[in-house]
Amino acid sequence: MRYTWPKKKLCRREGINLFWTEKYDLTKGKRAPMKTRKASEFGTQLRKKQLAKRMFGLSEKQFVSYFTKAQKSKTAWTTWEKMLTLLELRLDNVVYRSGFARTRMQARQFVGHAHFTVNGVKVTIPSISLKVGDVVSLRDKLKESPLYKTLLEEFAEFAKDNKGKISNCKWIEVDSKKLTITVKSLPSKDDFEAVIDIQKIVEFYSK
Repeated sequence: MRYTWPKKKLCRREGINLFWTEKYDLTKGKRAPMKTRKASEFGTQLRKKQLAKRMFGLSEKQFVSYFTKAQKSKTAWTTWEKMLTLLELRLDNVVYRSGFARTRMQARQFVGHAHFTVNGVKVTIPSISLKVGDVVSLRDKLKESPLYKTLLEEFAEFAKDNKGKISNCKWIEVDSKKLTITVKSLPSKDDFEAVIDIQKIVEFYSK
């Protein structure tokens, strides 16, 4: 599902910059985040659910499906850990987390336009779930495009400031020369974005 209504309004409703770009910075401009009454427990859970859903750019149906998959999982992880892991391992999210796109929306667009391959196979589905060992590569014909030439320069600058590392995600390895992303391991609790209160989301859907 693509958002067609004002994104700045969504950010004001949730009280944070959902898309992590300057365009949606709530500290700039005349309008402040929307004021809300003190929420009930249900209201708090609802807002946390809406915030996470909008950050990942998913419809309610898609978001519920991740909760259902997490519930059915037979791993030793808790439901909320499994749900966040499933969301993090989406192809568009991995492209975004690796720095190949400025926002998840842009990452989804790049994947949809067949900019990447997974293990050598061209893909156009942003929701593909990656596994440990999977390698995402920028297609050769795009490596000379102005968009990705600029990215190479940004990678070099980022690596200079971060002791050679390209991505802050420990579970992802980025090769700035080959323009590949390797999923080294599953994300852990420390890798999840602090702003997402997945426990509240699980409580919301568990009622």
